[in-house]
Amino acid sequence: MNTPAITALVYGALVFAGGWVGYKKAGSRPSLISSSLSAAVLLIAAVLSLSGISAGNMVAMVVALVLLVFFGYRLAKGGKFMPAGLMVAVSLATLVVLWTFRPR
Repeated sequence: MNTPAITALVYGALVFAGGWVGYKKAGSRPSLISSSLSAAVLLIAAVLSLSGISAGNMVAMVVALVLLVFFGYRLAKGGKFMPAGLMVAVSLATLVVLWTFRPR
């Protein structure tokens, strides 16, 4: 089982779903665009990881870290758990899993 690849795919699906919900509920095109781009990069990271290229795991960790910082800032600024707090929790969990199963 390739845990980093599966993690990147699941995280990418969650990121995209969050952007889609943001677009549908609030009409936020930036949410849809940024989530689509992030999900696409995570899909590429998963494919790289499945191909045995260890850079895929690093790419997924970088995306998760960027989103963690971004949503952490939004959580600190706005104080609302949804969606910022949820994305902080999911991004942090993703980083932990990717770090734990990183290629050595």
